[in-house]
Amino acid sequence: MSVRRVMGTEVEYGISVAGHPQANPMVASSQVVNAYATSTLKARRARWDFEEESPLRDARGFDMSRQVADASQLTDEDMGLANVILTNGARLYVDHAHPEYSTPEVTTPLDVVRWDKAGEQVMLDAALRARQLPGAPEILLYKNNTDNKGASYGAHENYLMRRSTPFADIVRHLIPFFVSRQVVCGAGRVGIGQDGRGHGFQVSQRADFFEVEVGLETTLKRPIINTRDEPHADPEKYRRLHVIIGDANLAEVSTYLKVGTTSLVLAMVEDGFLAGDLAVQNPVASLRAVSHDPGLAHLLTLADGRRMTAVQLQWEYLELARKYVEVTAGGDPDPQTADVLARWESVLDRLGRDPFLCAAELDWVAKLKLLTQYRDRDGLDWDDAKLHLIDLQYSDIRPEKGLYQRLVRAGRIERLLGDDEVERAMHEPPTDTRAYFRGRCLEKYAADVAAASWDSVVFDVAGRESLQRVPTGDPLRGTRAHVGELLDRCDTAEDLFRALTARP
Repeated sequence: MSVRRVMGTEVEYGISVAGHPQANPMVASSQVVNAYATSTLKARRARWDFEEESPLRDARGFDMSRQVADASQLTDEDMGLANVILTNGARLYVDHAHPEYSTPEVTTPLDVVRWDKAGEQVMLDAALRARQLPGAPEILLYKNNTDNKGASYGAHENYLMRRSTPFADIVRHLIPFFVSRQVVCGAGRVGIGQDGRGHGFQVSQRADFFEVEVGLETTLKRPIINTRDEPHADPEKYRRLHVIIGDANLAEVSTYLKVGTTSLVLAMVEDGFLAGDLAVQNPVASLRAVSHDPGLAHLLTLADGRRMTAVQLQWEYLELARKYVEVTAGGDPDPQTADVLARWESVLDRLGRDPFLCAAELDWVAKLKLLTQYRDRDGLDWDDAKLHLIDLQYSDIRPEKGLYQRLVRAGRIERLLGDDEVERAMHEPPTDTRAYFRGRCLEKYAADVAAASWDSVVFDVAGRESLQRVPTGDPLRGTRAHVGELLDRCDTAEDLFRALTARP
């Protein structure tokens, strides 16, 4: 097996209105999304199709009652907020108080990076277009996870898994992996505690906001393992693992390793390869303790009594992954799997020697190095407001203001993709998933697409009395190889439906 699987990310962006600290974030978020949709999408704007949504279905075998669910969990209700589908197959919408970008479904870690970075450019373009409206103030967007006032917003990952995999196995093996994974993919944060008032720097922006090990919620009592059972695919074959514990990464290597290593661990879980037990004691407290120790010296206590650092625990997973690939691929993995393994090893080796050796690849290290330079130069304590401002500026997506962007221009951050590749991904869908069909339909038949979702495209075709739904329940159909020639030769939506409904 390899790192390949159907996966993607969803990122909520922090938002503020320049000069208007009391501005309504929902209104500002709607302005951003609507500005992009109005100026870039052709003809009719397709609505999001909520018909197949089931956010209260729990992987443990029950549905949460709508009466007891928090309003933030009812993502199957059309709240009338801006919500559009893009020609690259992605979703751009307002999630309560934040603009959110969900990548199209892809199959490799590098493609996750590609369409995730495209999301940053979509958001930047959207904010610039919103600024051009008459009398509009500047709206600032940040790819981060907390306002340091007690609020946190998510950067979620989604991985399609085999339904036959026992959920208990997923919980058992992923909790220790997620507790330790942050040393590779944390975004870094000034401040300790949910409100950030504690003095210091920590590895993860999200760690302090998790309260339980397993649960359905995403905004209250956040769990390390989320149990939402909403596959957006054939539920008999698949489950979608909805991961809410990751940080919003700007560094491309951080994102690449975040999804690449997780995909490998999931493959081992699916194939029953992880026979041993790496469970840690007190996972929630351990998660926070690892984050609060950027020196990476904190010792986790495993259920079997062993003690090791988070880096050492990641080494355990890496060694298992190497053995797994040796067994399943005969020591000859595909290039991207080999690259993930090599980069994982290299990063862990350098983190164990000196974390600053990873400053060109990992967000939290790049940020800590930058902050340390300011602290040393100006004699600043961790509670200094200037450091909090630097933390925020790191995540500013404006190229002329964002400190991450400046590090990239200075050649101090490693890139995996060129700007031209990211630019194309803003508008073009991946070719090897159903997102290709969705995106091409939005590009070619925009006036006739009434709605769409992950698992359907709904057409309003002239001459037909009712809306016509094309189900896309198989994420690996609707690819360019599958429908590319069909879409190329069908000039209109009516032509497409005539071809789809023609008798063989």
